[in-house]
Amino acid sequence: MKILILGGDFNLGAGTERVGSMLANGLSEAGYEVILASIVNGEQPFFNINKEIQLLSLGSSKGNALYRMPKNIAFLRKQLKEHQVDILIVVETLSVLLTLPAVVGLPIKHICWEHFNFNSDLGKKRRRIARQLAARYCDAVVTLTERDKEYWLAGTKHKQQITAIANPCPFSVQSNIKQANTKTVLAVGRLTYQKGFDLLLQAWLKISKEVPDWRLQIVGEGEDREKLQQFIADNNLTSSVELVGNSNNMEAYYRQAEIFCLSSRFEGFPMVLLETLCFGLPVVSFDCDTGPAEILDSTGSILVPAQDINQFAAALLQLMNDEQARNAIHLKSKEKAQHYQPAAIMELWQQELKKIEHHKKKYLINN
Repeated sequence: MKILILGGDFNLGAGTERVGSMLANGLSEAGYEVILASIVNGEQPFFNINKEIQLLSLGSSKGNALYRMPKNIAFLRKQLKEHQVDILIVVETLSVLLTLPAVVGLPIKHICWEHFNFNSDLGKKRRRIARQLAARYCDAVVTLTERDKEYWLAGTKHKQQITAIANPCPFSVQSNIKQANTKTVLAVGRLTYQKGFDLLLQAWLKISKEVPDWRLQIVGEGEDREKLQQFIADNNLTSSVELVGNSNNMEAYYRQAEIFCLSSRFEGFPMVLLETLCFGLPVVSFDCDTGPAEILDSTGSILVPAQDINQFAAALLQLMNDEQARNAIHLKSKEKAQHYQPAAIMELWQQELKKIEHHKKKYLINN
C-alpha cells in the first residue's frame, strides 16, 4: 500500500508540518510505503523524516500561487500515476482545490485532513468552498475533534465519511516529578489576536495584587508583542509578567510551571494542551471552539465560558490557592495524555486506512 501525504511546505517547523511528519513516520514504521510531498519546497524537512520515506516537491515558492495551480495539478497527477499511489492524504482543506482535479478518474482514495475549526475560514472564502467539495467528493474527511466532526456533518452535503482522529502529542508522558512551589503560570502561543493574550493580561491584572508572589510567563512571538508589552507597562505588571519570546526548549518551561492557561478566542486543535497533559499541568482554559473541552475532559482542569475574563481570573485564583487540587489534576492529566501518544493515534489512522483499502478493493472488483 503506497500513501502520498501532501502538505504545504515541510521545510517549515509549524504545527501542521510537525504532525504531518509524525504521521508519515508512523505509517512508514507500520509498513506502508510513504511519499511526503510539499506543494512548495520540502526538499529539506524541518522535522526528522525516516530514511525510507521518499520526499517530493511540486515546485518552488516563486510566482503567484493561482498561476501555478494548473501546473501543480498536472505535475501532481503525473506523480500519482507514476508512483502508483493508492491513498492520497492532503494536509489542510484548502489544498483540496489542488488535489481533487488531480485525482479525477484515478483509482486513488482521497483523504482530506482538516486542521482548522470548521466555523473559521481564517479570512479565505476559498476554504469554505474547499470544505464543501471535500465533504462531497473525498473518500474520507478527518477532523481533529468530535465537535468539529459534528460541525462538518451539520454544515456540508456529505456521505457520512467524516471521522475524528486527534493529533499525536510530540512529548512522551513524563515520569519525573515536577518542580514544586515555583508559583509560575505558563501560556504558550503566537502573540496574535486568536490566542487572546490581551484577555489573559486583563485577567491577570484583576488578580496580580492578590497573589503578588506568582508570575506569568508567555512563551511565543508575534505581531501583538508591542501592544501586549505596552499593556504590561501601563498597568505596572512588569514585575509579574514576562514575554519570553520563542523557545526551542519548551520542556524546561513546562517542567517549572505550576499552572497552564489557554486564553484563545478560537482554536482548531490546541497542541499545547496535549503537551501540558504530558507534564501533568492543571489548566485554566476558555471553552472556545474547538479542542479544549475534549482534551481536558476527565482531567479536573477548569473550563470557563469563552472570553469571560472575570471567570478566567477567578478560576486562576482558585487553582493558585489549592495545591491539593493541582496535585490531583497532575495525576489525571498524565493519565489522559496516554490517549494522545503516537502509538495510540497511529492505530486509529491504520484502522481508517484499512477501511478505505477495503472500499478500494471492493471498487476494483466491481469494476
